[in-house]
Parts: sequence; structure tokens; C-alpha cells
Amino acid sequence: MFPASTKTPHKQPRKQSISIGRGTRKKDEDSGTEVGEGTDEWAQSKATVRPPDQLELSDAELKEEFTRILTANNPHAPQNIVRYSFKEGAYKLTGFVNQLAVHYTQVGNLIPKDSDEGRRQHYRDELVADSQESAKVVISETENLEEDEEPKELETEPGNQTDVPAAGAAEKVTEEELMTPKQPKERKLTNQFNFSERASQTFNNPLRERECQTEPPPRTNFSATANQWEIYDAYVEELEKQEKTKEKEKAKTPVAIKTGKMAMRKLTSLESQIDDITKVSQAAKIVERMVNQNTYDDIAQDFKYYEDAADEYRDQEGTLLPLWKFQNDKTKRLSVTALCWNPKYRDLFAVGYGSYDFMKQSRGMLLLYSMKNPSFPEYMFSSDSGIMCLDIHVDHPYLVAVGHYDGNVAIYNLKKPHSQPSFRSSAKSGKHTDPVWQVKWQKDDMDQNLNFFSVSSDGRIVSWTLVKSELVHIDVIKLKVEGSTTEVPEGLQLHTVGCGTAFDFHKEIAYLFLVGTEEGKIYKCSKSYSSQFLDTYDAHNMAVDAVSWNAYHTKVFISCSSDWTVKIWDHTIKTPMFIYDLNSAVGDVAWAPYSSTVFAAVTTDGKTHVFDLAINKYEAICNQPVVAKKKNKITHVQFNPIHPIIIVGDDRGHIICLKLSPNLRKMPKEKKGQEVQKGLAVEIAKLDKLLNLVREVKTKT
Repeated sequence: MFPASTKTPHKQPRKQSISIGRGTRKKDEDSGTEVGEGTDEWAQSKATVRPPDQLELSDAELKEEFTRILTANNPHAPQNIVRYSFKEGAYKLTGFVNQLAVHYTQVGNLIPKDSDEGRRQHYRDELVADSQESAKVVISETENLEEDEEPKELETEPGNQTDVPAAGAAEKVTEEELMTPKQPKERKLTNQFNFSERASQTFNNPLRERECQTEPPPRTNFSATANQWEIYDAYVEELEKQEKTKEKEKAKTPVAIKTGKMAMRKLTSLESQIDDITKVSQAAKIVERMVNQNTYDDIAQDFKYYEDAADEYRDQEGTLLPLWKFQNDKTKRLSVTALCWNPKYRDLFAVGYGSYDFMKQSRGMLLLYSMKNPSFPEYMFSSDSGIMCLDIHVDHPYLVAVGHYDGNVAIYNLKKPHSQPSFRSSAKSGKHTDPVWQVKWQKDDMDQNLNFFSVSSDGRIVSWTLVKSELVHIDVIKLKVEGSTTEVPEGLQLHTVGCGTAFDFHKEIAYLFLVGTEEGKIYKCSKSYSSQFLDTYDAHNMAVDAVSWNAYHTKVFISCSSDWTVKIWDHTIKTPMFIYDLNSAVGDVAWAPYSSTVFAAVTTDGKTHVFDLAINKYEAICNQPVVAKKKNKITHVQFNPIHPIIIVGDDRGHIICLKLSPNLRKMPKEKKGQEVQKGLAVEIAKLDKLLNLVREVKTKT
């Protein structure tokens, strides 16, 4: 280390006397030469030479001392090093600078004697020295043996010549054995760290140790994981429990043993009965369907073969033929709140039961009917709260997602016989605070987890993901009424929450979806933006009951409301393309799967309205009451994916199946002289033509 401070005076020649020979020679201050005895040449050679630019200082200045402090800082080290901070997202000045300056380095090969490597080398040197000494001893012994055996060979008799080769061979063997030195066993070095973890050792089974009492199996360095030890401990605990139960059974009285055997017999008999019931249930279902087919044979024949011949004489109008009526005693006082066809089994549909009346909230039910058995549902589930909406997964048709009036969402698995849902949200997992009005399954996420969306009156649109065995929620967007922001005296801003009632996702653009609200507005939203809307439509004067994209034309969607109107929109234009007034509150609307211009709507006065824009753009081609009593209100309608039928549900818990007459399901005609167009291209061209006509009329007006 350097001293803390050193004092360095000015280096200035001082007056001094030098004794040479007998006399003294003094330094002449003016000339700077020595004067005294001796020759001039010697004096000139010893004269002090002063540089011409040397300062002339006084005695006081010469005696002045200057203090210099030596530190360990490197004066050449940079002091303005800047590095990028990922935390703050900017370049920051580094406070620490490396002051170390290496002047000399050399890689050595010295090993401490106390280390493991040093002890190994020392032990190897000892082995080499011992082997050399043993080899010298062996060589000296062999020389002595040869000297001792030479006279014996001379003394051998002629009759004993046969023994000589054997003796020579024995001598060779002994020489080879003696020449190879015996390697001593390498001694094991002791463990420097006297510590042994449980997971680093192999457990010695005491049962096997009893079998081989001679020597216990050696411990190996096999590393067992903590999970394996947990499994082992669990097995040991289970074994101890079994031993305790055996001891208790031995201590039991004969009466207790007899009662235990009787209970076991009852349990086995009950299990055998359950097994017998499951075996018979499939056969009973088939028999029940056969009986129902015989009972409702005329309806089945109408469903398959009947076509209304009067359509040929009507002026582009059609009718609805009632087929089956589905009802159950347990759902008498409940309303049909949701309808959905199974995407795989086309004869199976799900019905949700609840109540739209705030003062009459009670239980809810989920029933699945088949057209092959209209008298009794195939599946039946009950819930404490009313079911307001449902949706069946496209790829997993046994999974049914439902939304409840109390704000919960749940998933029912049709493969499991019990009536409780397989997954259910809770207040802890982020359930809605208001009724859930619609749920929709979406494509699996990047981790191949099932997910669906829900919309509620609390203004939240939530994405629910099924991770392992629980529902994980993410708020996609929170609805806010535009222009309703109020400022509080504290400087805070209060937003009026928008109440969502219906939504639908685009068929091709995965992130795009529409949301209808109780205020009558429709918002075009994106999954990527949670704080703003892509567009806003002033759609209706009352709550939006349903909104749905067209299955063929990607720009068109339809909406209905309690303000008696049904409107058809182009999402690139803020005004509706078609408006239809149905003289009663519209409960639901649905596009037909076979045509881009056909849709059906149901009203609270018990009527079903079917429109075909390609035939009549101004009014419905079918207006028909479908309920027995005028007081019954129709709540929902759905088209079958492949069959020419629709199902409608009312507020009395009844579902009616209706067949469309030929005029209501006309397919586009092929024009002569043109190539045959099929499917999607025809439907898109047909609806495009109508939209272009409407745009022309609007521009002229």
C-alpha cells in the first residue's frame, strides 16, 4: 500500500562544502564553480551544470512542503460509463467503476497439499515408490534362487531326467509371479463434508435385509426425487393404517363382525343392482323410442315426407306445420330462456329454463331433448339459480356452457351422470354480479385450453379458460355509456356502466365481435382493445334482445329489440339497411343456415315471422301464431342445421317443433347460359345485390 501522504520539497542545489585533499572547495554562488586548491581542469570537470530554465527560488520557497495524497482510484478509468436500464427504459449513468489495473498475471500449476487433488498425487507418488522397491526386492530374490539351484541340477541322476522339465516350468511360473508387484488397494479418502441427505441415498428394504443376513446391500449414489420419497411415506402410512385396522378387527366381538359382514353384503347387492340398471338402461331407451315412434307415427311421417301442396297456389307465401311438442312436469312454471342444437347429433337440442321476471326468481333446469323421444328428455340437470343462456361446444358436443341469473357460469359434462356441473365459477374466481345473458364457446387458446365468453348486465365481457380443474377469468372489455362521464368535486370521474344483453363473434375475423346493450346501442369491439370501441351504432330505443352475424356475408348482421323492430346492418355503415316493425316486442331472431336472405323472428304476441329478402324485401312471407293461448309469449327460436324445421320456446316451458313449407326454403335458381354457382358464392351474390339496391335508393334520397 502507498502511504497516505508524502512531502516532496523543491529540488534546488543548495550551498554545500566538499573536502578534497587538505583544503575545502566552496561553491561559488554566482558562477556555480568550485574555487580552491587543485588544478582548474579538475575544477571545471566537477562544476555543477544548471539548466537554463530552472527557477530561482528563495530559501523560504525551498523549505516549503507540498502534500500529495495517494489513493487506490485509477486516474485513467472512465467516469461517464452509461448503460441501458430495461426497468426504466432509458440509459442510466453507472455509479460503480472498476478501478482494478492488472500489471502482471501468471497461471500457476501449484496445488495445495491439503486439497483432495494434492492428497491423491501424494498417494500416487507413494505407490510408485513402493512398487519400485518391491521390484528391486523381487530381482534380488530371483538371483539368490538361481545361485542356490545350480548345484542341485548337477547332482541329479540320469534316472530322474523326466522331472527336470516340470521343475523348469515351475521355476518360470514362480519367476513371472515374483516379477509382477502386487498393487495395494487404493484407500478411500474421507468425505470433507460430513453431511448425507436423505434423497441422495438408497433406502435398504428391511425385508430384504432379513433374507440376506450375511451382508447388507451397499448404499449407492442414486439420487431420488422428493416426490418419490413422498410416495414412499404415503405407502408406509397406508401400511400402518391397515395393520391398525387388522388389530381392531381382531379385538372385535363376534356380534360386531357379523353386523359388518351384513353391511358388506348389502353394499355388494346395491352395487350389483346399479350394474344391472346400467345394463338395462340402454335397452330401455331403445324400447322407449320404438314405443314413441309408434305413438307419434303420423308426426314422424309428416316430418319426413309431408310438403304443403298449397304453396304452389300462394303468391310467394309459406306456412309452418306443427310437429312435436316437448314439455315436462318439472318445468311447468319456468320460461324457456335458451335454445341450442347439438352440432354433432342433429336430432338433439338443449333447453335452458329460468325466469325473466325479477320478482319470480327460483330454480333453473337444463334439459336435452331428442326428436326420437319427445315424451321424456335424454338428460336432465337442475340448478339453484335460473339458467339464462347456454351454448354447446362444436368439437366437444358433450360440454354445455351455461350462464345463471345469479352471475355464475358453469360447464356441464353429459358424459358424467351426476346432476352437478363439472366446473362452476364463484365469487372468488370472478363471477358476474348481474345476470349472464349470453355465453359463446370460442377456439382453444395457444395452450390448447378450452375457453368461452360471457356477457352480463354488470358491463363486463369475460373470457373464461378451463385450466386443469378450474375456471380462470380475464376481463376482455368493460362497457361504458358514451357521454355519461361526470366529475366529482374531488377531481375523480364517474362512468355510467353499460349493461350488456347480447353478443356475437364474427365468423371469419376471430377478434371482432358485436355487443348489444340495454340502452339500445350496439358496440363493435375487438378482443385486443379493452378500453375503447371500434364503432358505435344507435340501433334501438329499447334493450337489444339479440344480435347475430350473417353466416354467408361477412359484412351483414341482424339485431332485434323490445321496441318492436328488427334491423339488418352493414357494419361499415352506421345506419341500418332494412328496418321491419313487427307490432310487438321481438324476443329473438335467427338466420337460416341454408340461405343468406332467410331469417325468422318471434314476438311476445305468440307469432313467428319468417322473411326472405330475395322474395320480398318489405314484409314477412309467413306470419303465423304457433302457441295455443294468446297469453303465451314466445321467447326464442332456432333453425335446425340440416333439417327444414325450427323450434320455438315460450314462457310456459313448452317447445314446439315446426316444419317450413317449400316456399319458406327456396334455393336460388340456376340461370341459363351461365356457369353453375353453388353454395356460398350464390348466397353472397344474392345478398350483395339487395344491399347495392338499398345503397342506391339511399344515395338518391
